[in-house]
Order: sequence, then C-alpha cells, then structure tokens
Amino acid sequence: MKIWISFDMEGVAGIVDWEQCRPTGGAPYTLGCELLLDEVNAAIEGALAGGATEIVLNDSHGRMANLDPRRVAGNAAYIGGRHKPMYMMQGLDDSFDAVFFVGYHGSISGRPSTLSHTYNPEVFSAARVNGEEVGESGINALVAEHYGVPIAFVSGDAATREETAPFAKGAVNVTTKESITRFSASSLHPAESCRLIREGAEEAVRNVVDGSVPTPGIARPAVLELDVQTSDMAEVATWARGVERCGERTVRIAGDDLLGVFTSFVAVNYITRQAGGR
Repeated sequence: MKIWISFDMEGVAGIVDWEQCRPTGGAPYTLGCELLLDEVNAAIEGALAGGATEIVLNDSHGRMANLDPRRVAGNAAYIGGRHKPMYMMQGLDDSFDAVFFVGYHGSISGRPSTLSHTYNPEVFSAARVNGEEVGESGINALVAEHYGVPIAFVSGDAATREETAPFAKGAVNVTTKESITRFSASSLHPAESCRLIREGAEEAVRNVVDGSVPTPGIARPAVLELDVQTSDMAEVATWARGVERCGERTVRIAGDDLLGVFTSFVAVNYITRQAGGR
C-alpha cells in the first residue's frame, strides 16, 4: 500500500501570517516549520497504522524545503526543492494507491481562507476546472485523475474542505481551523489537530483498502480556465504550449490528456512570474 502526500503550509493549525511560512520570517518561520512537521508526521503515522507500507512526501510549499528530513516519521521518502517539473504533484504516478493533501488552503477567489492564493497570487485571480471554481487542490486533482489515484485524505481549513470536496468525494477530511479573514483564524490546538489527522489518515488508508474511495472523476476533455491579473500576463501565458487566450485576462488549456493540461499550467505558472514581477 503506497501513499503519496503533497503537503502545503498555510492550512496547518496555528499558521495565520506569511512570516510563519517564509524562510526570511525568522522565529515565526521556525515555529511554522515545527507545526508543519508535526501535522505531516501525524499523517504518516496514521497511514502506517492503517496499513501503508510505503510513503512518499512531496514538499509543495514555497521553496519546497521546509522540513528537516532527519525528523520525518516512518522512513518516508522526501521530495524537496524548487523547479520541479510537476510542482506540487511531483513524484505521483500510477504505482500509488492514494493521494493525501496535508496543510492545504483555500483559493484566492473563494470565501475567506487563511493566507489564500492559487499558486501565485500576483498572477492568478481565479481558476476553473470544467467550469467549477477551484483552488490548488482542484488543479492538482488533474494529475490524480490522470493516474487513476484517489484523493483519500485532505486537511486544512473549512474553505479547503469545501473546495476540494467535488474532487475527493470519498476522502476523510480534517478541518484544522476556521478562517475568519485571510489573515486570521480560529485554530484547533496543534495537539488536537495532529490527533485528528493521525486518526483520519488511518481511516483513509482503510477506506482505500476497502475500495470505497473513487478517483477525482474529472471528465475528459478537461478545460482549465485561468483568470490573471493583467492582459500582459494573459499574453505571456499563451507562450506556453496548449494555452489559448479566451478573454482580455483569461486563458484556457483543454484536452483529453489531463497530465498535459497540468504540465502546460505549470509552464504558465513559471513563465508568468516574470510578468508578475517575480
């Protein structure tokens, strides 16, 4: 039983400020990494208790080097570092039995969610998959569907749970906090959050063993629409393969090859950073 875990940071209990999420944040970032490590380890421990035999982590936040690999539980493999071809979904393939999303957050265009964004907040103002507004979880679900791997576990704030639900119908969800605004939340105590994540991850693996967790169910051909901040960004986005402009500030990527749709999106994400000042 192989479990692949993509973990982000903004959805972790107790994290409410960018300084907790950036290497330049000093003591707040050190605390953020500790809170993140505890939740990731809780997911690993729960998965192992449920019957997982192999776990691979993909660090999906910021520079993607947020954990001390020596302190990762369960001898889990750790994929870290920037400029990964599959970004938040690096390392997933059809040999895995389930996908976990740990510490995920809401979209930039949805209801208030702590530190919300959709990949790059300086560029993307909204995203839709087959007409349904999505955050990072919905975009990433394209890869899970391509490989036929179900999303079995999701943790983050309540907005994350709502946005991920259409693509993770059989997932166990752990709500780590209730967002008040984009920069405030009522969080569970970290120990309680980790307890629920541990229990939820164990349940999720057992559900996968029982065959009760479907794949995301994204219909083909899939259409990913992206609203960007300026018309310049929309023009730059069309430099990536398979990207068409369908509005002044909107582009679309469509096709039966869901992995191809996602990789074109990753190219857009990288190429528009220059237009966005990054």
